[in-house]
Amino acid sequence: MAPGLDETTVFQPRFGSDGLIPAIVTDARDGTVLMFAYMNAEALKRTQETGLAHFWSRSRGALWKKGETSGETLKVSEILTDCDQDVLQLKAEPQGRGAACHTGRRSCFYRRADGERLSFIDDRRLFNPKSVY
Repeated sequence: MAPGLDETTVFQPRFGSDGLIPAIVTDARDGTVLMFAYMNAEALKRTQETGLAHFWSRSRGALWKKGETSGETLKVSEILTDCDQDVLQLKAEPQGRGAACHTGRRSCFYRRADGERLSFIDDRRLFNPKSVY
């Protein structure tokens, strides 16, 4: 019996019907979840070729290099996939000032859900988004 996706050594990312695959970005140094985005085949290819994270923007309908405007690029050290190859994890080192979020924070995950309310767990901005975007 041939090995399934969960045992193969062939990278066969399973893009959804929309041509996208979810990508979780974590800090290669300490494992902090920095952001979540989608990649299409071109974004994945450019990430692998350049070592810098590229994604597909669903809102803009366009490929984008993370940090192209802000200078907050993500240098990818590893690309991992889950057992059935339909989710990616990018281990990356934030460049620039170290902000992965467009709000200027280190991580896009800076609030905790407390029932129906949100509490800020990180309100420190590494840059002012009004002066960048």
